[in-house]
Amino acid sequence: MEEQLMQERLYDLIFICRPATPEEDIDKLISMVEQVTAERGGKVDKVEKWGTRKLAYRVSKHREGSYVLVILRGTRTDMIHELERRLKVSDAVIKYQTVRLDEQVKRQQKLSQRRDKKNARRPRRAAPASSPVPAPRPATEEPASAAPAQAPAQAAAQPPAHSPTQS
Repeated sequence: MEEQLMQERLYDLIFICRPATPEEDIDKLISMVEQVTAERGGKVDKVEKWGTRKLAYRVSKHREGSYVLVILRGTRTDMIHELERRLKVSDAVIKYQTVRLDEQVKRQQKLSQRRDKKNARRPRRAAPASSPVPAPRPATEEPASAAPAQAPAQAAAQPPAHSPTQS
């Protein structure tokens, strides 16, 4: 049976170890991740040990855990399945999560291409180099006949003022 190779994918793998796990055991887990990745034709781009941090909620009766982030590249999905299987059976690991990042990257590129295409269709308007600024209009006095005509209209638009009534 011949396995199909697909486009290279980018993954974030984060796992949390018990807080009492010795540093050597965490290093063994990291080397196991690197070994499985290499066996399955993948590549480890980056490993970050974040140290012991407080958990958002209790996991397996623990309130703290040692966080480790591993960024992977690979073309085979069985690499991720094998990594997750091994992390699941490891006693030191209390939680793990794998996130496929290339889908997010693809989505961002697609949105960027759409935006560029839309901007290419719609030519940008160039700002006029030297547009004259209109001079402010002088205040003109209205004829006396127009002023009384506006006064009743303004008075009708305003609500009447309340006057105290005598009881």
